[in-house]
Amino acid sequence: MDTSESSTGTDPEAPAAQAPPRPGWRRWAMDTRPLRIPAYRRLWSSTVVTAVGSQLTAVAVPKQIYDITHSSAWVGYASLAGLLPMVAFALWGGAVADTVDRRKLLLVTNTGIAVTSLLFWAQAVTGLDSVVVLMVLLALQQAFFGLNSPARSASIARLVPAEQLPAANALGSTVMQTGLVAGPLLAGALIPVIGLPALYLVDALALCVTVWAVFRLPALPPLGAAAARRAGVREIAAGFRYIARHKVLLLSFLADIVAMVLGMPRALFPQLAAQTYGSYGEGLALGVLFAGIPVGAVLGGLFSGVFSRARRHGWMVIGAVVGWGVAIAGFGLSGNLWVAMAFLAVAGVADMVSMVFRGAILLSAATDEMRGRMQGVFTVVVAGGPRLADVLHGTAGSAFGPRAAVAGGGALVVVVMLALAAAVPALRRYRI
Repeated sequence: MDTSESSTGTDPEAPAAQAPPRPGWRRWAMDTRPLRIPAYRRLWSSTVVTAVGSQLTAVAVPKQIYDITHSSAWVGYASLAGLLPMVAFALWGGAVADTVDRRKLLLVTNTGIAVTSLLFWAQAVTGLDSVVVLMVLLALQQAFFGLNSPARSASIARLVPAEQLPAANALGSTVMQTGLVAGPLLAGALIPVIGLPALYLVDALALCVTVWAVFRLPALPPLGAAAARRAGVREIAAGFRYIARHKVLLLSFLADIVAMVLGMPRALFPQLAAQTYGSYGEGLALGVLFAGIPVGAVLGGLFSGVFSRARRHGWMVIGAVVGWGVAIAGFGLSGNLWVAMAFLAVAGVADMVSMVFRGAILLSAATDEMRGRMQGVFTVVVAGGPRLADVLHGTAGSAFGPRAAVAGGGALVVVVMLALAAAVPALRRYRI
C-alpha cells in the first residue's frame, strides 16, 4: 500500500516502544517518554542550550547592523542575505542527509555554526564595524544552518519509535518556542551589562554543548543503497517528485503554506500597536502582540499530553490549521489588547499542534532515504512562508486596513484548508 495513505511502521533501527503512559492527570502534561531514550535525550538536551543561545545572536546581528548604519533598510537587507543561502543549502542539505552518516554531517555543521559565532565575536570585539562582513558571516551561518536542520530533524525517526514521534516533536518545538520568548528578553537584559560582543561568545560556547551531544550519538548511516548516491540537483528534484507522488506529504506542506502565508499577521503588529491598541501604550502593545503566539505555543507544548498520543495525524493537522484561522480572525476583530493576546495565544497552541503532527507525518510517511530531503523542504517552507506573509499582509493592510486584513486572512485560512481537506482525502485518512 502507498505509504502516503497509511502508516509506514517503525524504523528498523528505532528503539522498542516504551510502556504505556500512566493514567490520570499526567495524560494532560507533556509526554516525556522519548527522553527515556538516551540518544534522543542527548539531542534534545543540546537543543535546550542552543535554543536560547541562538536567539542571542539573532538579536545581536540586527542590533549591530542598526548601530552601524542607523537604517532599518540595512537590517532588512541582512535578513534577505541570510534567507537565500539558508533556502539553497537546506534543499541541498536534505539531499546530503540522505546519502551520508547524519551524525557526521551534524558534527561538521554544528562545528561550522560555532566557528561562525566565534567570528561574529571577533569582528565585534575588534570594533570592525563592517556591514559587509556581518552580512557575509550571516550568510555563512545560515548556510550551515540549512545543511544542519534537515539532518537533525530526519535523525529523530532513527532515535525514537514511530508512535512517539509526536511527543518528540512536541518536546523539541516547545524548547524552540521557549527560546523565542526567553532569548530576546535575555539579550535585551544582557546587552547593557556585558555588551554586544559577549552575546556572540555565549552563543559559541552553547554550541560547544551541541557538538559534544552530537558526538555522543550513535552512527546514523544511510539505510540500503542510499549511500551509493551523490547529493546533486537530480537528488533534490527526486525529492520534489516524491512529494508530488505522495499526497499526504504534499498536503502537509500545503497546510503550513496556507496557515502561514494567509494567516501570519506579524507585519501588521506595529501598525496595530500604534493605531488600534495605542491607548495601552504602543511599546507595551507591540511586545504583547509579538509574545502572544510563542507564549501560546509554549503552553501547548507543556500540555501536549492532551494530543501527542493521537493516532489520526491527518485530522489533527486539519483541525489545528482551521483552529489557527479561527483564532487569527478573532484576533483581527478584537479591539481589546488582552482579548487580542488571548486569541494569539490560542493561535499559538494551534500552531504547536500543527507543527507536532506535520513533523510526525513527514518522519513517518516518508522512507528513511527520503527523510532528509523532506526535512529540507520543510525548513524552506517554515522559513519562507512567514516572509511571504509579511509582503501579503503588509500590502493588504495598506489597502483595507490592518484589522480587516488580519480577519480576512484568518477566514481565508479556514476556507482554503477545509476545501483542500475535502478535495484530497489522503490527509483525512492518514493515521498510524
